[in-house]
Amino acid sequence: MTPLPNAELVQNSLQLYRYLLRCCKQLPEENIRQHYRHAVRQSFKVHADEDNPERIQQIIKRAIEDADWVMNKYKRQK
Repeated sequence: MTPLPNAELVQNSLQLYRYLLRCCKQLPEENIRQHYRHAVRQSFKVHADEDNPERIQQIIKRAIEDADWVMNKYKRQK
């Protein structure tokens, strides 16, 4: 369960949202997938009014790093 390819191509919030939901589809159990999908949606609601481009890039970078960590966590459990 490696992170999805092309994470480096994520440049905006919509691309990030799609990337994270695709990562969720790769998780092993339905309840885990639901948990992380919910977390992704909540995070987007919280940051919806963000308009500082530097801050948006920080959020994107951190979200991809977190997604990689989650994917590796469940990869090791298999």
